[in-house]
Amino acid sequence: MSTIVQKFGGTSVGSIERIEQVADKVARFRADGHNIVVVVSAMSGETNRLIALANEIQDQPTPREMDVLVSTGEQVTTALLCMALHKRECEARSYNGGQVRILTDDAHTKARIREIDDDRMRADLDAGRVVVVAGFQGVDENGNITTLGRGGSDTTAVALAAALKADECQIYTDVDGVYTTDPRVVDSARRLDHITFEEMLEMASMGSKVLQIRAVEFAGKYNVPLRVLHSFQDGPGTLIRVEDQSDMETPTIAGIAFNRDEAKLTVMGVPDTPGVAYKILGPVGNANVEVDVILQNVGEDQSTDFTFTVHRNDLQRAEGIMTRVASELGAREIRTDAKIAKVSVVGVGMRSHAGVASKMFEALAESGINIQMITTSEIKISVIIDEKYLELAVRALHSAFELDVEPVEG
Repeated sequence: MSTIVQKFGGTSVGSIERIEQVADKVARFRADGHNIVVVVSAMSGETNRLIALANEIQDQPTPREMDVLVSTGEQVTTALLCMALHKRECEARSYNGGQVRILTDDAHTKARIREIDDDRMRADLDAGRVVVVAGFQGVDENGNITTLGRGGSDTTAVALAAALKADECQIYTDVDGVYTTDPRVVDSARRLDHITFEEMLEMASMGSKVLQIRAVEFAGKYNVPLRVLHSFQDGPGTLIRVEDQSDMETPTIAGIAFNRDEAKLTVMGVPDTPGVAYKILGPVGNANVEVDVILQNVGEDQSTDFTFTVHRNDLQRAEGIMTRVASELGAREIRTDAKIAKVSVVGVGMRSHAGVASKMFEALAESGINIQMITTSEIKISVIIDEKYLELAVRALHSAFELDVEPVEG
C-alpha cells in the first residue's frame, strides 16, 4: 500500500461543485488501496477577500493577526472536503496546521517549517482514514498561528510527504504538467514526462509559475518525488525527480523559461577602484531589493559602467538608492530601462553537450535579437533582451533546440 500526498490549489477547490469533484478523485485513490493525505488551499479568491477585509479596518494590520485571519480560508476547505468524502462513505478527518503540529519559526506571514509531528496522521492512515490538512499554515513554539507566504500550500504538501516518507507528492493544478515552455507563447510546446529537481528549480526561478520555488527546493532536499497533474483531466502529468545517469544523455535542454518582470539600471562612469561593486550593490541589498543579473565593463579611462537588473516593481526604489550612491561615487550618469525581459534555456544535458551557448546566440542573431546581458550556471544560460522581442526569442529558441520533437527513448 503506497502513501500519496495530494495537494489541490484554490482553483481546484474554488466552488462546491469542484470540491465534490476533488472528493470523487480522492475517494477513487482510497478505494484503490492507497493511503491518502490531502493538502488544500483556500477556495479561489478567499484569501484576497480576507486581506481586503483587514485593509478596510487597518492600513497595516499586525502580522500575527493577519495570520490568524487568512489561515481560516484553508480551514473552511478542509471541513467541506471531509464532508464531501463522508457523503461518499469515505472516512476522513480534517486538521489545521496547529493540530497536525507543523512547527514553524515565528516569522509571521513568511514562516519556515522546522519540524512536523506525524503521529496523528499516521494513526488516521492506519485506521483507514483520509487525512485532510490545511495548507499554508503552522504554529510557532508558543502556539501562535503562522503562515508560510503565498503559495505555501505546495510547501506544506512536500513537507508532509517528506515527514511521512510518502511514495509521491502530487500537485494538482490547472495545467496537465510541466511544458517545454509556455503553450500560450509557443503552440508546439510539449508536456515533459519527467524533469529533474535542478531543472524545475531553474525553470521556476526563471519565471515558470507551475510550482512554488520553496516547494521544489524542499522536495529536492528530501528527495520527495513530485508529480504535477491536472485537477480535472486524467493523464500522467510530469514527474519531478532526482537526476539519474540517463538524464545526462537526454536532449541538451529541457525547456525555455522567461520573465517579463525585469528592469535594468546602469551606473555609468564609476571610478574603477577596489570595493566599487559593494558600494553600489551594498545599499541595494540593505534595502531588501533582490539583484539578478550583473555586468561590469571597464573603459580605457579607468572608469567602469556597472549594470544590474532587479524586479520591475523595485525599479523606482533602486533608482532612488542609485541616485544617492552615484553622487557619492562621482558617477557620470544613471540609466534605467523597464522594458527588458529575461529568456533562459535550461537542461542538465548541458553538462555533457558542448555548443549550447553558440546555438542559443545563433538563433537569436538570426531573428535579429540583440543580447544586452548574459548569465550562466551549470545547467542554465540566461540573456537579457528588449521586451518587445520576448515571444519571438522564445519561439526561435524552442525551434532551434527542437523542443517540439518527442525524444527517442533508449
